[in-house]
Amino acid sequence: MAKILRNPALAADAAGQLHTVRIKTPSGRDISAAWAEPAAAKAPALLLIHEWWGLNDQIKAVAAECARLGYGALAIDLYGGKVAANGDAATAKSLMSSVQDKDADETLSTWIDWLRASPSVEGGVATLGWCFGGGWSLAASIRRPVEATVIYYGRVDRTADELRHLKGPVLGHFANRDANINHQMVAGFEAAMKEAGKACQLYWYEADHAFANPTTARYDEADAKLAWSRTLDFLKKNLG
Repeated sequence: MAKILRNPALAADAAGQLHTVRIKTPSGRDISAAWAEPAAAKAPALLLIHEWWGLNDQIKAVAAECARLGYGALAIDLYGGKVAANGDAATAKSLMSSVQDKDADETLSTWIDWLRASPSVEGGVATLGWCFGGGWSLAASIRRPVEATVIYYGRVDRTADELRHLKGPVLGHFANRDANINHQMVAGFEAAMKEAGKACQLYWYEADHAFANPTTARYDEADAKLAWSRTLDFLKKNLG
């Protein structure tokens, strides 16, 4: 998969396998996402949440790979169609800062409801997000409890009262050299999960933030492969 993600042409080709779905939220906002149809008539589903770059071909290519592995995969968009070019941190930061928590919560819960109602989905739903999307993966699972939650180096500073809303276990991948999503934050999350009586598997890698993104200088191939293997094992165990 890393070979595809590193190559813009291959990533675009994989992204082209998805089709756009559009719906309205309960408040009347128009939202869209990219849907990768599962090979089977019915399959478990994954809700994928993009990094601060936005819903780009890379995330869509991951969704295509998840569909190849037997899941329905919905790559959602929290930026309303806007995407920062790879490496354009200033634009990415501006897009991320423009997200309103209330709207993002509604978008995520609306898409989870859509997956639950989809005739293609059977066997449960999981959320999966990276960086900015990692934090929203956890937020989505709090707002609309799902069977499993996967977080790649996302914000996890939540209280035990909030975490009691979780239904399924949480898998977290974190980096020792990450200055922001650090040991202090994750230790607080682990303690809060324990207080809430919720299960989690948290892994640390000798890497930096965004180590699983092949398009960045921080990419760590060995750790990215290990994290993805653990993610697939976790999803298989909790979704089938």
